[in-house]
Amino acid sequence: MKLLIVDDDRRLYELLQGFLNQNGVTSEHAADGRQGLAMLSRGAYDAVLLDVMMPGLDGLEVLKRIREDNSIPVIMLTAKGDETDRVVGLELGADDYLPKPFSPRELLARVRAVLRRVRNELGDERLCIDGLVVYPAERRAELDGEWVELTGLELDLLVALMRRPGRVIPRGRLLDEAGRSDVAVGERTVDVHVSHLRKKLGNLGKERIRTVRGVGYVFAAGGVTA
Repeated sequence: MKLLIVDDDRRLYELLQGFLNQNGVTSEHAADGRQGLAMLSRGAYDAVLLDVMMPGLDGLEVLKRIREDNSIPVIMLTAKGDETDRVVGLELGADDYLPKPFSPRELLARVRAVLRRVRNELGDERLCIDGLVVYPAERRAELDGEWVELTGLELDLLVALMRRPGRVIPRGRLLDEAGRSDVAVGERTVDVHVSHLRKKLGNLGKERIRTVRGVGYVFAAGGVTA
């Protein structure tokens, strides 16, 4: 599990990081809302822990922007016990709400409960081929048992290709197929992301993710299961 913790309280993050590491959970820290949004756009995380009271963009505004194009589980953290904040956060799409102070153990239990619920809703889809295993609901990819660090967009492109083995997907359609029609990029940018994806997957990426000149990309068929 990999979490993004968006909170301006550095001491709280360090406390949580130590506890999470002991329980097999990795985490990254963003000190404000803008940094958190930037990190979320570049990285692949299982869930976001989001503080409500932050300078600049507050947590509710950050949550609103996240929900414009991302369904990642979000747990709101706040020092305020105001019911209005809780209601607004949940209406904006928060998956859970945890008032400060809280115990790290309770936080981890809540994160796991939210992820179980989300995964049950999305199902247990698993895409496998030649040592590459992708879990779309968990936002995770493994190659020969090792976690592959992909950006969110790279993972979505890989899932789109693996779900349609043997089918050529035009460059102009690939983002739509990946559920990322919100990303305003040109076809050349898609080429760059696919190139990065190939490199991260090594020989398997070169063998399976093939370019159809003048059209788009295809994930070579054979051995893909779901």
